Amino acid sequence: MKSLLYGYSEKRWQILSANRANIEITPQLVLCFAAKSILENEPIYETLKAEFPAAQIAFCSTAGEIANNAVSDNSLKVVALEFEKTGLQSAAINIRDYASSYEAGLALVKKLPIEDLSYMLVLSDGHVVNGSELVKGLNESAPENVLVTGGLAGDSDNFNSTLVGLNQAPSKGEIIAIGLYGKNIKVSHGTRGGWDSFGIEKVVTKAIGNKLYDLDDKNVLDMYKKYLGPEANHLPASALLYPLSVLMPGNTEPIVRTILSINDEENSLIFAGDIPENSRIRFMKANLDKIITAAGDAAQDSLLDEHHKPDFSLLVSCVGRKLILGPRTDEEIEAVQEVFGNETTLAGFYSYGEISPFVKKGDSQLHNQTMTITSFYEL
Repeated sequence: MKSLLYGYSEKRWQILSANRANIEITPQLVLCFAAKSILENEPIYETLKAEFPAAQIAFCSTAGEIANNAVSDNSLKVVALEFEKTGLQSAAINIRDYASSYEAGLALVKKLPIEDLSYMLVLSDGHVVNGSELVKGLNESAPENVLVTGGLAGDSDNFNSTLVGLNQAPSKGEIIAIGLYGKNIKVSHGTRGGWDSFGIEKVVTKAIGNKLYDLDDKNVLDMYKKYLGPEANHLPASALLYPLSVLMPGNTEPIVRTILSINDEENSLIFAGDIPENSRIRFMKANLDKIITAAGDAAQDSLLDEHHKPDFSLLVSCVGRKLILGPRTDEEIEAVQEVFGNETTLAGFYSYGEISPFVKKGDSQLHNQTMTITSFYEL
């Protein structure tokens, strides 16, 4: 497996993989992570198609672009991947063609051949798709023991709309899947948060899907506004600094949920994934050192063993982590690189939601506020 990183600015390509600049590569897969404004206003698909005519090309708008050990804003980063012994198939759908995100998840998997499928990467619109319902459909439709990871596209901290595309100019509402096939590709994952819970546990007493209305029979939007004080004027972005730890009925481990938007008319908070009634909730706050350490732990979790470093690792981290880390954001990427060294190509994006199982061989979940790492080995 070969990989090269590229940046694109002022209509010129630059190879960012300094130690690999002289390798020749004929990629089957090109992943493009970029600010929404660039994807909207530049002919990026035509440019990439001319550069990589034989490749499947996937696009995802971001809340920040990751390449090597650094984070950029308002940039375009590309990773080109050549597989030597691995098959590849891809599929795309649009949420507007389905009654629900769950049905979209079911349908997306069915568009891929199932025989010899080893892994599936999913990139989804992060604004109009209900991430947890999408993942529920993916889990139900995907073959057992096929790992599914990925993330929801971002739009900086604007939360207006996001763009995803496959082999065409990216657009709103798109969900794409890239399947890797055969026994020579090994894919592993790690997901860590590092946030601290605080305050008294509360119970969800009114919620519909991904809309949360009441905790302990009190309106949750009023709670947030009271808690945030003057920062309430900057909702929903300010709420990213105080996500929710959600223990759903029947689960033993909590997941994290952050706000995508608010509805003042309904007095509700809208999340990237569902929050069922009777879930137990605690507010969370940041411990910067623990958040950075957690990124390194996620990298460690994604290692196959001590003796093999990945050929490529995809990093999907949450926009909320980026906002809280501020000038220290690069440190969580550096913590990942410390685990992998310079042998592994690192690329990815800051997202509106991360897709990965909690544990090895478990079903995938929608996460918020995590660093989720998917590591690829071609043996």
